[in-house]
Amino acid sequence: MNILPTLPTVSRRGFLAAATIAATIPATELLHLNNAGSNASAAAIAAADPKIDALVAKAVDYLGKHQGDDGSFTPQAGVGVTALVATGLLRNGRSPDDPVVAKSLKVIEAAVQPDGGIYSPKLDFKNYETSIVVMCLTEANADKRYEKLIRGAEKYLKATQWNEEQKKEKSDTFYGGAGYGKHKRPDLSNTSFLIDALKAAGNGPDDESMKKALVFVSRCQNMESEFNNTPAAAKNPDGGFYYTPANGGESEAGKLPNGGLRSYASMTYAGLKSMVYCGVKADDPRIKAATKWIQENYDLKTNPGIGLDGLYYYYQVFAKALSAVGGDTIEDAKGVKHNWRQELTDELAARQQPNGSWTNSKSRWLEGDPNVVTGYVLLALSYCRPETGK
Repeated sequence: MNILPTLPTVSRRGFLAAATIAATIPATELLHLNNAGSNASAAAIAAADPKIDALVAKAVDYLGKHQGDDGSFTPQAGVGVTALVATGLLRNGRSPDDPVVAKSLKVIEAAVQPDGGIYSPKLDFKNYETSIVVMCLTEANADKRYEKLIRGAEKYLKATQWNEEQKKEKSDTFYGGAGYGKHKRPDLSNTSFLIDALKAAGNGPDDESMKKALVFVSRCQNMESEFNNTPAAAKNPDGGFYYTPANGGESEAGKLPNGGLRSYASMTYAGLKSMVYCGVKADDPRIKAATKWIQENYDLKTNPGIGLDGLYYYYQVFAKALSAVGGDTIEDAKGVKHNWRQELTDELAARQQPNGSWTNSKSRWLEGDPNVVTGYVLLALSYCRPETGK
């Protein structure tokens, strides 16, 4: 579920009755959903916000003191953490020529591989790393300096997706997904980052890889429909999402007595965001069901469904998803309206350490590493800024 699995022992884990659920939610209550999205460029999204600016300034001070001499962050985890931190800084208005960012970009450039991927060859997280790197390079590409690298990485990512070329037909639960590890079993976290990267590189809902990814994402939802007839779909019809339907299905939140896979927040927000990016409309039953789950499980103290595990991963995907659907407020199942940007900013401010970093008391999925967690927070904060453009 995380951007990079725990090292050195690698966890291969990531990070709802359809018509009935859909009918209970008026379209006007779908988080003010719009499909225009709001994944703005760094220049647009880094609108001034004094509270966020202060949090970022303290984080930059921490990062400047903990960057390796070679420009890397947590190099034993590959190039992904370095790219994550640089992306967060760029999206908060730092220039590619900022000292911390510039040194990070050099690390990324050195990781370019002959096949077009940008990853650490000694590790087995090629899709994850390349996806994060693409997001980073597109933020630093205003002058087109990284255009060639982005196109090479985009081609590589599309080739890693499970599809007919890998002898997987549309009926297979691997189809459209992306994974890592020796067997590259696909999961929603990997596939969500693949979609993020493809969108950042300019691919829209009509792109064939995005269409195939949507097939996989739809099968990760606890909702039986024309898009999902997997065995787990009807066993827990709550509209949320879980980790993967492949190989019989798996959820980090565990199983129900009937074998159903429990939904949890980080994957539900990842699923919602991915569907919006892939062009699913607000009145689609899949969107309505996911929205209902989110309304019933709104919380910023935990990653609903799995507690504190993956909390900061959850924060960044929460912010991405709600920014993608649009609007500043979400109404929970009790009718309470939440300004999610303000509430998330306040929560992150309360959790910042005196040295400017963030860390999770639950170290699963590398969240005991302040470099990783600070990178997640910078990403989350960039989506909490006032919207100044689409």
